[in-house]
Amino acid sequence: MSAEERQREIVGAARRSGSVDVAELAAELGVAKETVRRDLRVLESHGLLRRTHGGAYPVESAGFETTLAFRTTMHVPEKRRIAAAAVEHLGEAETVFIDEGFTPQLIAEGLPRDRPLTVVTASLAAAGALATAEEITVLLLGGRVRGGTLATVDHWTTKMLSGFVIDLAFIGANGISREHGLTTPDPAVSEVKAQALRASRRRIFAGMHTKFGAVSFCRFAEVGDFQTIITSTGLPASEAHRYSLRGPQVIRA
Repeated sequence: MSAEERQREIVGAARRSGSVDVAELAAELGVAKETVRRDLRVLESHGLLRRTHGGAYPVESAGFETTLAFRTTMHVPEKRRIAAAAVEHLGEAETVFIDEGFTPQLIAEGLPRDRPLTVVTASLAAAGALATAEEITVLLLGGRVRGGTLATVDHWTTKMLSGFVIDLAFIGANGISREHGLTTPDPAVSEVKAQALRASRRRIFAGMHTKFGAVSFCRFAEVGDFQTIITSTGLPASEAHRYSLRGPQVIRA
């Protein structure tokens, strides 16, 4: 097996399972651990994987994006802590945008049910979680439904969103970096996120520490466009400080 074939196998394994382990890959591929580590360094330099201690996980790109169903199985306790911390920053907002994705869905589920709120969302899952709450009015943005994420996109979605002025937006992303800002694989999704930011007075990014340093295909915002970033404790405090120098408060939940 050539290095190129081996690296293709590694990327495929990472995308199927969500992560790969150096020792397991070495055994499966019949090569030394150092060979696997060298492959991981190459794949990271190509933007396909992000290395971790003892392994790596895939970076979402124009050619690869995880489904909502898959995301509900990964890092769930951490995502619940992030969502709970995000809800604590609701403040006096009366109108809220909830982005697509599992962490935003958890934010939707955690919104208070004892006060009037109007929630605007492109996420069918978030809308479903809130539909029966008596004090919450749900406005589901129309458009083409993406099967993998169960969210609407395209000009119908952005046109409807452009008519609102929203107090607070909870935004997710597939990657966030100081150099390239916030990115997502699909241009249609990028347009919805960008329009949500334009429509909102206050913006919170909520996402796992694994998103940091990752870069996907379409940029829709800069780090400084957000007042608050909420992530998991896996993001080192020193790195959180570097992001805070761009403007937002960074909270590690």
